[in-house]
Formats: sequence, C-alpha cells, structure tokens
Amino acid sequence: MDNRPIGVFDSGLGGLTCVKKVMEIMPDEDIIYFGDTGRVPYGTKSPETIVKYVRQNINFLESFDIKFIIIACGTASSAALPKIQDEIRTGIIGVLEPTCAAAVRTTKNGKIGVIGTQGTINSGKYLQTINRMNPDLEVFSRACPMFVPLVENGYLRGTIPRMIIEEYLTPIKERGVDTLILGCTHYPLLREEIQKFMGDRVKLIDSGAEAAVEARERLEASGMLCDKKGGTDRYYVSDTVDGFAELGSVFLDKHIEGSVHKIDIEKY
Repeated sequence: MDNRPIGVFDSGLGGLTCVKKVMEIMPDEDIIYFGDTGRVPYGTKSPETIVKYVRQNINFLESFDIKFIIIACGTASSAALPKIQDEIRTGIIGVLEPTCAAAVRTTKNGKIGVIGTQGTINSGKYLQTINRMNPDLEVFSRACPMFVPLVENGYLRGTIPRMIIEEYLTPIKERGVDTLILGCTHYPLLREEIQKFMGDRVKLIDSGAEAAVEARERLEASGMLCDKKGGTDRYYVSDTVDGFAELGSVFLDKHIEGSVHKIDIEKY
C-alpha cells in the first residue's frame, strides 16, 4: 500500500474530467492537480515548447512526493510523453494508449473518429496507435482548436458551441463513424452538445476517464493503492485562481474555492 498522492496535470480546466473519474473510482486517494492556465492552450504550441512545459509540470508535481502521474492532456500525451518518458522516475501514463484501446474495443463498424487540438492531430499519435492495435480500422481525424477556449470561458451549451461543433464535426459525422475519441480532456465538458450532434448511435470515448481507469489498474496491480479512508484534493494553477475555482466547482460537482492556489511554474 502507498498513501502518497496521485498527481494530475493539464493545460487548464479540462483535466478535471480525469480528476472527477479518479475521485469516483479511487475515492480514498489524495490528489494534487495542476492546471497550466497561464499557458493554455497547448495545442497551438510547438512540440519543443510543449516538452518544456511538460517537464516543468512534472517537476512541480514531483515536489509533493507523489506516487503516480496522470497526464490528463491529449497534446502533452501525444507530443511530449514519448520523448521524455525515460527521464521520469515516477510512474506515469498519458491518455493516448488507454483511450485508443477503449475505442478499438468499442467500434462495431470499424470507423473511429478522433478530435483533438492541432498539436494532438498533427502528431499523428492517435492514428499510429490505433493502427498498431488493429490495422484494419479506419481512422478519421479532425483538429478542433476552438473547443478549448469555449470550455475555458464556460461556453458549454447553447448556440455558440453548437455552431462550432457543427463546423468541426460534420466531416467526421459524414464518414459514418460509430466511435468518437474526445482526444482532449476539455472536450467531455462539451459532451452533451457533441452527443446531440453526432447522434445516439455514436459512442463517445472520454480520454480523461479512460486514463483514470488505467491508472487504478496499474496502482492496484503494483500494490500501490492507499489503505486509508477519505481522500483529499488540492489544486494549483499558473494564473488567477478565481475563474478556475468557479468553473472547477461546476465541473467536479463539489466546492473547491479555497483549495486552489497560484504558483510560478517557471521556477520548475
């Protein structure tokens, strides 16, 4: 057993979808979350910049003597983790592998859609990973760069997100996919509108939730789940805490005001 906390990070609010699943399936674990709100979005940055950011984020989380890290960010998982995985002492996973595995298991007609940031789609990692798992599947990818700003500004329902969702997802829908990977952890916060547009027959794969499930399986297999009751959660951001605390409380269905702190990520 290991009672040290689990570290989770993302470019902003989106990784809270992963945190919510961790709380659901590992309610006794302590969680340290970092949202890099001062540098969001990652999807428009160069691969070199993303690698720099990810190293700093990991260094910050490791200052808490954590036992495991979840990269709850599609861009960081696809563009940075493969390049730095051998550098990291702590157990770590991204969203890529567990999400692709879930999509491969789920599809019935062999057509999978992938949506993500420009950085995620440009990396080609989702396509490569799915093809490695099952080369007979068809994969249709689409960058949706406006989705992260929508979420970060609280536009989760209504006319504005519906118009942008239709613009981005029409080519994916026309391909007849029956499974759609939400390849950025911000995107499940738009799940209601995305599902309405794609239709009930299309299964949405939540990358943050799949990463949380994989993390639990790994911790359990290695005997590292905690043996105490009642987990705690702390939140850190690289910009103002106010908007994060307000929207984060909505996303998590729990009050987190007072638990969010601003840090200088450049020190790490």
